[in-house]
Amino acid sequence: MRAAGVFVLALAVLTGVLWLFRTPLLTLSGRVLLEDDGPAKAEAILVLGGDDFGKRIIKGAQLANQGYASTVLVSGPSSLMGHESDATIQFAERNGYPGSLFRPVWLPPGTDSTRSEAIFLGRYLRAQGIHRILLVTSNYHTRRAARLWRIEAPWVQLRVVPAPDPFFTPGGWWKTRSGQKTFLYEWMKTVSTWLGD
Repeated sequence: MRAAGVFVLALAVLTGVLWLFRTPLLTLSGRVLLEDDGPAKAEAILVLGGDDFGKRIIKGAQLANQGYASTVLVSGPSSLMGHESDATIQFAERNGYPGSLFRPVWLPPGTDSTRSEAIFLGRYLRAQGIHRILLVTSNYHTRRAARLWRIEAPWVQLRVVPAPDPFFTPGGWWKTRSGQKTFLYEWMKTVSTWLGD
């Protein structure tokens, strides 16, 4: 058999194996994005901004209600409509959580990435004398966020707790267009982070 024939046969076998094991492989590629350290007592719970569905703030409030910390810090940038953190807190209040549980942390202009958010918030936490936090963000965002926090704010002891995302689950992200987009964008950002961007 010629080399070209061997190559075509090997490619066909590889394609068949990938197709046969596609569900476990796709699930594994989704799971790689997740980190779940589980909750533990902390000085504060920090909810990262960027959630359009309120899942992060509700998860943070639930953790506070369970006694893991008494304060939920809510990060968010400003926009034409005000500060995201204020709107997020109002959403939590409408869902039955007392406003006294939350403290907004307004991000300065130009804080437009997870890395810049970690730099600013790491300094903020150090100035506030907070060293141990539960970091709450969307499930698909947990591993990259934790990595950036450990690089940019190593003085903060953190445990990452994922909030559910309405479109992303490791075992089914490929079944919806929104799940596919979330997966693709997060993997692009993850690779960019690995490359030092």
